[in-house]
Amino acid sequence: MEAGKDLSIGIIGGGGWLGAAIAAAVLDAGLASPETLSLSYRSNRPDRFHKSFWTQDNQALADRSDVIILSVRPVDWQNLTVDAKGKLVISVMAGVRLASLCDRHGTRRAVRALPNAAAEVLKSYTPWIGGHDIEEADRTVVRNIFDACGLQDEMQTEAEIDYLAGLSGSGPAFPALLAEAMMTHAIAHGLNQQVARRAVDAVLVGTGRLLEQRADCPADTVQTFLGYRGTTAAALEEMMSAGFGTAVARGLAAAFEKSVRMGEAS
Repeated sequence: MEAGKDLSIGIIGGGGWLGAAIAAAVLDAGLASPETLSLSYRSNRPDRFHKSFWTQDNQALADRSDVIILSVRPVDWQNLTVDAKGKLVISVMAGVRLASLCDRHGTRRAVRALPNAAAEVLKSYTPWIGGHDIEEADRTVVRNIFDACGLQDEMQTEAEIDYLAGLSGSGPAFPALLAEAMMTHAIAHGLNQQVARRAVDAVLVGTGRLLEQRADCPADTVQTFLGYRGTTAAALEEMMSAGFGTAVARGLAAAFEKSVRMGEAS
């Protein structure tokens, strides 16, 4: 398989949020043309990617694709019997093991990857791991696809992927939860909803850019704010005393345990 442009890529679940985000990213990056991109959907065909091949027949999608991306819920994958005939299969499902992917789809060239919802804005972080039989050209394809979605790293073990299912795979939900709590508090104190939304969004987006560009680690940034002994320090100390760090740790542990259980069931 060529690792260059215009790959024949099929996305099973291309009508979903993540599948559509990956499709848009690979098209924007020129990794596939609309004519070489195939997408499947469950019920209603989405009104986008008009020049691409849309189908409800997942086997037909697989037959016309060099690379097959599985972007369905793990529970729906249990009934997916697509024969990939030795092709490169990339799963973006949490919990499903490489061995299970190979056995189910008739290929030894399988990859587990975990992009997140930020792929929609090309800011996903995607850890991934390939099986023993993937080729260097396959690695190049995987890197190109997920570089198009944001950042990517190849992992060494599936245990790392299981852990990152919570940390980065679920990650965009955590700032969203924080944003919800901040907005609720602001509105309860009389702020206009639109003003609260703009303020909270600006805080989260700006913080992301700040952490991205600063050389120090998040702990250093927290300590800098604590050192000023002002309103920010008062807020941080109250949150920490209320168990903020413990709550985050418990959430990440729950996500990791869920990923492991899903793998055992696959």
